[in-house]
Amino acid sequence: MKRLLPLVLVATLASSVSSFAGTIENACNSSDRSAANRQLCGCIQDVADLTLESRSDQSMAASFFRDPHKAQEIRQSDRSSHETFWQRYKNFGRTAEVYCRG
Repeated sequence: MKRLLPLVLVATLASSVSSFAGTIENACNSSDRSAANRQLCGCIQDVADLTLESRSDQSMAASFFRDPHKAQEIRQSDRSSHETFWQRYKNFGRTAEVYCRG
């Protein structure tokens, strides 16, 4: 029993790693970009947690990994909510570039 408990704990932690990953980290890891790796995607998620205000912001940013053209649509949108999001997104991008540079 003493040997079984650590194995169960390790298996439980290993199976739930992706459940701890954030929206942007998951999108980054799932992307087809050659530079994407777990360390970089985790770093980008850390920056997102610090700079993007809400889950909605993170979901919108994550959607750009799947559909890069959507970023252009949001950037050019006349909606004030898109404009304020875009300012936060640009800050996120600049911060991630500096913080996650390897």
